[in-house]
Amino acid sequence: MTAHDFPSAHVADAAGMDVVLVGDSLAMVALGMADTSEVTVEDMLLHCRSVARATRAAFTVGDLPMGSYEISPEQALETAIKFIKHGRVQSIKLEGGKEMAPTIAKITQAGIPVLAHVGLTPQRQNALGGFRVQGKTSKSAMRVLEDALAVQEAGCFGMVLEAVPAEIASIITQKLSVPTIGIGAGNGCSGQVLVQVDMSGYFPPGRFIPKFVKQYGNVWAESLRAIESYRDEVKSRQYPAREHTYPIPKEELEAFAKDVERL
Repeated sequence: MTAHDFPSAHVADAAGMDVVLVGDSLAMVALGMADTSEVTVEDMLLHCRSVARATRAAFTVGDLPMGSYEISPEQALETAIKFIKHGRVQSIKLEGGKEMAPTIAKITQAGIPVLAHVGLTPQRQNALGGFRVQGKTSKSAMRVLEDALAVQEAGCFGMVLEAVPAEIASIITQKLSVPTIGIGAGNGCSGQVLVQVDMSGYFPPGRFIPKFVKQYGNVWAESLRAIESYRDEVKSRQYPAREHTYPIPKEELEAFAKDVERL
């Protein structure tokens, strides 16, 4: 489950989530950006620290943002260290397949656990022609498997499989010795991940949500109802009622009123 701040991490941890991911999707759901390419390391570290303060049992993962790890394995390791030391998460996630294997190896050899991410890699949406399902042909499915095997060999402890046909994801999962975390990849993966804002319904009606999202709640509607009720009661002076205020002894109130009259 993703989380992007103290409250969202607190509830995910309380609900018994095994892993809490501070995903770069916070660019859109927490910061109002158009896509994930805009979010910075500094942005991510702030949110990682907030999440880390709330988690007690869940294993925390910080998402390395675009531009913070692609230049070289050395750059990636430097960023990963920042996430552990300053973001206070326990591991990092990065996108990419075979081409990222040397980078994953570099980070894991330094003692930092890595969650890989293959299939649809949103940070590379422009190169992929948008948010397109991967592995829809035998040839492209083999590329996803080759990527998965390469990042496994490089030392990742698991990998996100995104936007891959369920049957392909299931076969890939069976060929691996590390767990797969599916998002839009069917129930044959070892586990699942969703963006908390999406699955809890914390967005206004009409907002686009991906096909793979199941909405388990309607936090937006409940928050809207509560805030509208608060607005109405404040305007009508129903709130705050006597039970929401602090008492003062009658004699002290009368003394204060007399003192005010003398001013």
